[in-house]
Amino acid sequence: MTARWRNWAGNQTAQPRRVARPRTTAEVAEVISQAASEGERVKAMGSGHSFTPIAATDGVLVDLSLLSGVSSADHGTGRVWVRGGTPLHVLNRELAERGLSMSNLGDIDRQTITGAVATATHGTGARLGGLASQVSAIEIVLADGSIVTCDRETEPELFDAARVGLGALGVITAVELRCEPEYALSARERPLPLPWVLDRIQDLADENDHFEFYWFPYTDVALTKINNRLPGGAARSPLSPVKAWLDDDFLANTVLGSALRLPRRWPSITPQFTRFASRLLSAREYSDTAHKVFCSPRRFKFVEAEYTIPREAVAEGISRVRAILDSGRHLISMPIEVRFAAADDIPLSTASGRDSAYIAVHVFEGQPHQAYFAEVEDALADLGARPHWGKLHGFAADDLRRAYPRFDDFLDVRRKVDPEGRFGNAYLDRVLGPARTAA
Repeated sequence: MTARWRNWAGNQTAQPRRVARPRTTAEVAEVISQAASEGERVKAMGSGHSFTPIAATDGVLVDLSLLSGVSSADHGTGRVWVRGGTPLHVLNRELAERGLSMSNLGDIDRQTITGAVATATHGTGARLGGLASQVSAIEIVLADGSIVTCDRETEPELFDAARVGLGALGVITAVELRCEPEYALSARERPLPLPWVLDRIQDLADENDHFEFYWFPYTDVALTKINNRLPGGAARSPLSPVKAWLDDDFLANTVLGSALRLPRRWPSITPQFTRFASRLLSAREYSDTAHKVFCSPRRFKFVEAEYTIPREAVAEGISRVRAILDSGRHLISMPIEVRFAAADDIPLSTASGRDSAYIAVHVFEGQPHQAYFAEVEDALADLGARPHWGKLHGFAADDLRRAYPRFDDFLDVRRKVDPEGRFGNAYLDRVLGPARTAA
């Protein structure tokens, strides 16, 4: 019996029967074929950065960490093949070495590329999609051990579904990305009154390449972050190494992580804590290579739920979350994050078919979160909420079928490529409906 698997946040564990660490796509195919012959279920493991048990299994856990790095890059077309176990921070570094960048990224770069794509990980930008929208081809090993490369022309239905496949269709061993020449972003961060932000929220999203904000509970303060592309060749003004470490590592992680233990120990001080923290916020401006602006470290642990709603409903959604916090039923010390994404055509993408806003709620490790997250989910449900696949939620298959017009299109592909549920687990049984038990 292998050691227990645990995700990054520590809120999910599993006991796989064995762990495989393949080095090639062919070895992945061998692992899956052997598991099928032994009647075992199979799950691929990335960095464990999902808060849900999407990667948990009591069967065979496929650790893709040895399948890492860029395998080919065409600077002329921007097409880059990346092995499935590549962490985003490694991908960003290897792209930079080749003078390339991703078009958009989230603010955490510890996930693997396939884990991020499979769960519809996104950044912010009203004219830009999530990471899956940047995928142009996929190499995937199916339940029968066959290796398939799919794109819009070859196996288009499989490609369509596998871009956000939840690990339910097979093990993705490589993806081809549409990248672009390296570019720089100007970053402007400043605290602003929440009512002012909400009055102008659609304009702020439209007028900037990337706009997001963090609202501090029990205050009227929103920390806004605006990133815009610099013209090619423009001078950059990056943070000094000391300033970057002080702001993003020491203050935002070491100090904040320690400070968050105070309201955990004495919950009654939570409103005073967030008001004090909001008064410490200050403005800063800098510019740097895109991935250095997009991404920042996260060293303390928390759990998170996130819901996408139609972009036009974002102010109402925030108002409903605020009403929950103002009720006093929950004492929450971490801010609420709001981001944006353009519509895409991927069946299970959270932005499928509609321009979207994302509302994320966080709770520091060791504090109660279930009731708070459930109340937020209920409050946003009738606004057309869709949960992030890698973050905590209570939705089941019937709820998700109503939320996703192409939900059954995805299930049709799943039945075709994994009729026995080889890649299933309890989480997928809940959100997709049970596949036939692997035999």
